[in-house]
Amino acid sequence: MKTIKAIRGMNDLLPAQSVVWQYLEQEVRTLVNSYGYQEIRMPIVEYTDLFKRSIGEVTDIVEKEMYTFKDRNDESLTLRPEGTAGCVRAGEQHGLFYNQVQRLWYSGPMFRYERPQKGRYRQFHQIGVEVFGLDGPDIDAELLLMTARLWRNLGLENAVTLQLNTLGDSESRSRFKVALVEYLTQRKDQLDDDSQRRLDSNPLRILDSKNSETQQLLNDAPKLIDFLDQESIEHFELLKQLLDDAGIKYQVNPRLVRGLDYYGKTVFEWVTDQLGAQGTVCAGGRYNGLVEQLGGRSTPAVGFAMGIERLVLLLETCSAIPESASNDADIYLMTPVEGGQSAGFKIAETLRQAYPSLRVISHCGGGNFKRQMKRAVDSQASYALILGSEELESGEISVKALKEQQPQQRLNEVDLLDFVAEKFGLKSTDA
Repeated sequence: MKTIKAIRGMNDLLPAQSVVWQYLEQEVRTLVNSYGYQEIRMPIVEYTDLFKRSIGEVTDIVEKEMYTFKDRNDESLTLRPEGTAGCVRAGEQHGLFYNQVQRLWYSGPMFRYERPQKGRYRQFHQIGVEVFGLDGPDIDAELLLMTARLWRNLGLENAVTLQLNTLGDSESRSRFKVALVEYLTQRKDQLDDDSQRRLDSNPLRILDSKNSETQQLLNDAPKLIDFLDQESIEHFELLKQLLDDAGIKYQVNPRLVRGLDYYGKTVFEWVTDQLGAQGTVCAGGRYNGLVEQLGGRSTPAVGFAMGIERLVLLLETCSAIPESASNDADIYLMTPVEGGQSAGFKIAETLRQAYPSLRVISHCGGGNFKRQMKRAVDSQASYALILGSEELESGEISVKALKEQQPQQRLNEVDLLDFVAEKFGLKSTDA
């Protein structure tokens, strides 16, 4: 019988990898909580029209990359390719927006059918942050301060660079689009194939083409900055001032656009040169018209998303994963004699009750002393606790260091708790 394997581009996350994800996710959770953001969780599957209306029917995501299917009621459903549209739908459906300010965040899997490559998969995971009801550049700045703090907390501040741009309002972009299309149409034969296709469907995306000849051609093209409305200019200038005052370094990239139709005014990307061509680790911007576009009242909004796979890859590349991000046990409790299991369980539960963060593995499955000691060493535990016949008779526990040269000792239960607290820097919950 043929072995069933995972679908290409949809990967298993094994225990050795998941511990790094847990570290990253906990750092993000702590950070967003410290800024007063609240978690929201949305379904993985939404009606296809949600993404067509929000992302844009002529974008690569909708045209090429969505996992779309008909259900038994002949409804067109789609596995979510990004999180913002679902967050807007949820907020509007449950009345979170009108005359309210919402600071929200979420995490989970997204799905896009594209060629799998390192750091980019067909099922990938994102952490998203969205703010609704605030129109000023101060909240844009807060999001950028938040991400800058995350890089510092993760030890990645020297590995990423902030790029900024403003896309202006919809009228600004419309005027610019007309001028850009006119310029590029006259030089269409000089464009790469992808840019020729985008010329009719999504010309602004040509600005971030990776083709060097297309980029050279754009040097003499009309500039978006010459078409910007005054309000967008003032918004952008104040944002830059706030970042300057906060000591956040950035680069203005006039060719930075986002791949989704709903963005306007501020757009940004945190990029790295540590991962080769796929250099964006966090991106976002303003989407003031999206709530109204999806049937709600006009609501200002801004947000960002970051890919967990790519951030984990960056942590690994920069050797920024702390030793604490490990699956190693702290203590391995051995019971190599008959009748020791019940006493062992009791001691293990006492330790877990007193120190919930302590990782204690109780040996199961029997076996002699040699076999159990091998399991203890393989667990990478710092200490083995041994309950042999002598220990059971005396009511004590033998403590053996597995990673350092220390004399083996016997302790009673009270002294064991004090020993563990000292060695692992813990405080008892029973104190």
